[in-house]
Amino acid sequence: MSQKGGVGKTTTAINLAAALARRGVRTLLIDIDPQGSVRFGLGLRAEGGGIAEYLEGTKELPEIVRATSLPFLRVLLAGGVADSGDHVEYQQLVATSPRLQELFALAVDRGYLVIVDTPPGLGPIVQAVMAASDRVLVPLQCEPLALQTTSQILKGIRDAIAKHDSLRLEGILLTLYEDDSEICRKIASRVREQLPAELIFEIPVPRTHGTVEAFAAGQPVVLRSPEDPASAAYLSLADALAGRWE
Repeated sequence: MSQKGGVGKTTTAINLAAALARRGVRTLLIDIDPQGSVRFGLGLRAEGGGIAEYLEGTKELPEIVRATSLPFLRVLLAGGVADSGDHVEYQQLVATSPRLQELFALAVDRGYLVIVDTPPGLGPIVQAVMAASDRVLVPLQCEPLALQTTSQILKGIRDAIAKHDSLRLEGILLTLYEDDSEICRKIASRVREQLPAELIFEIPVPRTHGTVEAFAAGQPVVLRSPEDPASAAYLSLADALAGRWE
């Protein structure tokens, strides 16, 4: 989750899911963001429904869970809401439907690790996802606004943890990092100075042409360009998380 858009949240969700699946972890990637961008990053068609239809009760899981090129990765897209301009009813549906927690529990019972791509902000969709989740991962873009939004997002997570004992902050991932940018280096340094070291993942995700090209081609960069520096960062993230969970 992230307080703002454009920080690499969807790209992180896709590549983390792919990297874990490559390790043999049964992974279910759920796009609950009504913008529905996961389908573009994985080259999937929108037809067939998704989480919106499941929560409405018009579709069941076997009808909407998508296979991918990775045997251990399955995907649940946003569904028809991604083609709608009005997301108010969808937000209310996610916030009130008991089927969301049921879905997460069912996936876990079947041996899946569930990764959810949420919309930006701390609105009703994000609140509902946090209420049903165990961990929160925060991608943080290396830009000046990041310092202003960090306190907001951490306060929102603290408030959610106070309500849901099982929820924990997994960590903050620095994204869209440019080593030749002085402002990027300063922001990364400030974030590391202000927050406990254990909350910041060691390797930032660099801004690369390979990542942009992979998303446009409908493929995770960890599969399309394994040698890309962003791939190395996402694979390192997957290794770190898998090590903790194991």
